[in-house]
Amino acid sequence: MDYSQFKTEVSKRRRTAPTRELTKIAYSAPMELISLAEGMPNEETFPFTEISLKLIDGSSFTLEGEELGAALQYIPSQGYPPLLQALRELQRKNHAPPLWESRDIVVVSGGQDGLSKALEAIVGPGDPVLVQDPFYTGTEVVLSPHKAELIPVAQDAFGVDTALLREILKGRRAAGKKMPKIMYINPTGANPTGSVLPLERRKDIYRLACEYNFLILDDDPYHYMYFTDEAPKSFLSLDTEGRVIRLDSFSKILSSGLRLGFITAAAPLVASIEVHMQSSHLHAPTISQVIVYNLLKIWGHDRLMEHFRRIRVFYKKRRDVISALAKKHLHGLADFTIPSGGFFLWIKVRGVKDTWRMVMQRGVTHGVLLVPGAAFMADPSQPCNAIRASFAKASYEDMNSALERFAKMIRAELSTISNNNIENGEV
Repeated sequence: MDYSQFKTEVSKRRRTAPTRELTKIAYSAPMELISLAEGMPNEETFPFTEISLKLIDGSSFTLEGEELGAALQYIPSQGYPPLLQALRELQRKNHAPPLWESRDIVVVSGGQDGLSKALEAIVGPGDPVLVQDPFYTGTEVVLSPHKAELIPVAQDAFGVDTALLREILKGRRAAGKKMPKIMYINPTGANPTGSVLPLERRKDIYRLACEYNFLILDDDPYHYMYFTDEAPKSFLSLDTEGRVIRLDSFSKILSSGLRLGFITAAAPLVASIEVHMQSSHLHAPTISQVIVYNLLKIWGHDRLMEHFRRIRVFYKKRRDVISALAKKHLHGLADFTIPSGGFFLWIKVRGVKDTWRMVMQRGVTHGVLLVPGAAFMADPSQPCNAIRASFAKASYEDMNSALERFAKMIRAELSTISNNNIENGEV
């Protein structure tokens, strides 16, 4: 596939930084090579001599000597080589991607960084982008400065409506409009709705990508946090043409403070992202990469998968608790669908056309913070009666208090609306 058709003019004009390329050579060269090329500080000047970490299962490891020196040093922009190899093996085992030899991986500074780098390589000023509606706010933040044309595709309880997607694409082609180069999708535990896209819909979306020649940016930080009976099958596992840019993050499954994620995509697209990194922050945090590599080495694949199973059980229980509390406190006031994955409950308030003012003005007064639904819509200027509540971190007691306060906030808003209607003679 010719990936140049998908890249922006800025992306095409980027050039590799010679010093970054020399760093890459130095890491892969034979031991007898003596390098005077890089501007690396001497490890003897670092004030750290040892870093010890203990894992949740009681196992531990210590970074010292040469390994600690490497963890505190510059590395190639693509990532810490041992970690890259471990991630390649992880993707091969978990997704069995077709065309594996033509793909590559780049480590990024968390999912948001990967999202930004991937979109900015492909989306230019005014370019149309397909987005699920509602969708993750961090995507809009990236796209907005480029004045991208967002093409919203409505969702139901199972995610993107693929029949509607086909009609949208067919209509744009018939009207001679510019066709999208990429679709952004968050298929598992979608933020903010919590839906998990069924396999048949994933296949439908992939078929449409092939038919209408666009890429799929598969933003999947909750891939291992599904509450369905079967594990979701990734877009990467379906990708027979090299159209998928898969974005994984360690933030939700290991630690958000590590600031690590990784992109799996066709090698030319990974190369574009790597060059972009060379012009910005050089590479994701080395010490975080070395920590994750050691964890993967100690645990191995089976123990890592067991960790993911444990956190699924953990979050599923929290999902069940907040759903029961919402049913108790919001009965007659709001509607919601029990999420199939992720961190969030998407609640639609009855009798309130737009929750923005209610949440932003009454929230602090009532002692509860929520996110108004308009923040997640492709057109945030339009009224939205939804809010997003996270069940990931708050204690069960706080969840109960928050939803109790939210119910009082809704009642206060409904009372205000009713009084305003009476004053305006609308009742």
